[in-house]
Amino acid sequence: MAEVLRVTGARVLEFFPAGGPRGSWPAEESAARRRACGEAVRVVMDLDQDAFLVVAQDHDAGALTG
Repeated sequence: MAEVLRVTGARVLEFFPAGGPRGSWPAEESAARRRACGEAVRVVMDLDQDAFLVVAQDHDAGALTG
């Protein structure tokens, strides 16, 4: 996950294995709860770790793109 931090400037908040029976849904649901609380988060796929990550942008790193 250090590469994700270094490349995007984002903090990884949660980690969900991609091989789960519900796919990305747990990550999307978690991100939706955080967005409802006012956090700027998104779900990304880490192909190397075969996982969905809920990430938040650091305030000093700029806005999320994509």
